[in-house]
Amino acid sequence: MPLTPLDIHNKEFTRGFRGYDEDEVNEFLDQVIKDYEAILREKKELFERVTDLDEKLEHFKNIEETLNKSILIAQETAEEVRRNAQKEAQLIVKEAEKNADRIINDALSKSRKIMIEMEELKKQASVYKMRFKMLIEAQLEMLNTDDWDEFVEREEDELEQNQS
Repeated sequence: MPLTPLDIHNKEFTRGFRGYDEDEVNEFLDQVIKDYEAILREKKELFERVTDLDEKLEHFKNIEETLNKSILIAQETAEEVRRNAQKEAQLIVKEAEKNADRIINDALSKSRKIMIEMEELKKQASVYKMRFKMLIEAQLEMLNTDDWDEFVEREEDELEQNQS
């Protein structure tokens, strides 16, 4: 067990025949007591400071650990967000491709229907043109025949008879 300043102060030395000068020894002991008290105070202060710094160090270690965990969580979250965004982008692209295919197929189908309708209209127009031409030719032929002249004469004759 270490000495205390009180132990030093109360220490009694045995006296010898030609011993040390008592005042000089007391003066030296007083100086040792002061120094010893100063060292003990400093030790206590340093111990308190070390304890305080240990507590702060522990606190900062906890903060560091928490920050490290937070960084890991943030990295994992960022990676998960990136993966989800990538999946969503792929889904959007697939959906867009499906829609594009559907739109193209619809457009091709409509185009085919329009082409078929156009061909049908061309055929109908050709048939109409041919029939109309035949009608006009028939009417011209009828106008160019002698039957027309006879018809006109007969009509005139009938008119004259009705008037008389």
